[in-house]
Amino acid sequence: MMRRLLLLAAVLALAGCGNLGYYWNSVGGQLEIWQREAPIERLLADPALDPKTKSQLERALRIRDYASRELGLPDNRSYRSYADLARPFVVWNVFAAEEFSTDPKQWCFPFAGCVGYRGYFSETEARAHAATLAAEGYDVHVGGVPAYSTIGWFADPVLNTFIHYPEPELARLLFHELAHQVVYVKDDTVFNESFATAVEQAGVTRWLETHGSDADRSRFAQIQRFRTDFRELVTSTRGELAKLYASSASPQEKRRRKAELFAALKNAYSAQRQDWGGFAGYDRWFAQPLGNAHLASVAIYSQQVPAFEALLRQQGNDLGRFYAVVRELAALPAAERNQRLAALAPLL
Repeated sequence: MMRRLLLLAAVLALAGCGNLGYYWNSVGGQLEIWQREAPIERLLADPALDPKTKSQLERALRIRDYASRELGLPDNRSYRSYADLARPFVVWNVFAAEEFSTDPKQWCFPFAGCVGYRGYFSETEARAHAATLAAEGYDVHVGGVPAYSTIGWFADPVLNTFIHYPEPELARLLFHELAHQVVYVKDDTVFNESFATAVEQAGVTRWLETHGSDADRSRFAQIQRFRTDFRELVTSTRGELAKLYASSASPQEKRRRKAELFAALKNAYSAQRQDWGGFAGYDRWFAQPLGNAHLASVAIYSQQVPAFEALLRQQGNDLGRFYAVVRELAALPAAERNQRLAALAPLL
């Protein structure tokens, strides 16, 4: 606990006056998590523990052990404790993009570097900040997040916000968050999130081969297809918008075409949904007034995934070799790193 407090004090010391309130609230949110967490092994030893909760925590530990034993992910105290935050998300991320840009606004933090979103432990504060950005002319999007990684600075706990997920989804989330402790590059959100997404997908496929039923494997493959189709819809629209914004069209013409492209995206989703047999997993996302920030929030997590998947195949699907090569990439200047990834597979 003393190490934790010293690190948080360091964060506050590095914060500028204009950010001090934000960092103070962030420290308060992290302290709340620590106050609520308890080791899973201790909870499992309590005879009064609800049987359903006991089963879920045992499942989380099995996945956690598998992550280190079979996937080469860090073997540490992360995800070996549990905290019930009594809310649906641990943080709410604010994404923003300029009116005529598909690139997300960047926020810079001590230790983590610059990232394409700003997280809040309070939904009210997140939406207030988003409203301020919207008043400045930004397209904004606020998304609830069930888990986040402190990238190894602290031992992150399992949370009530995701413990009830179906087993493949729980495994996917834990593998993703642990991957951030393997490789993390300051100031390159797309690299970090795309790498973690590639690890999660490879990890869940392997988990299901030995621990899943035929129904589990079939359902996961179906959900993965839905995710791919969704990303392709978003990526296509984002590409069209990028061309529009780079053109010599007047601001009025850009706004008109922008509205048409987002309307076309919603229509394309309606058609895609029928092809999915009525799967409604993205209905809430499309029910929002969409803008550039919504597209950027998706691209952050998927833009370089095909390149990382190609790199994993190039390494004979050996995760240890894959991690080693990714670490080499992480040490390169950003331009060279992106050039090498682009050579592996077309970027989304």
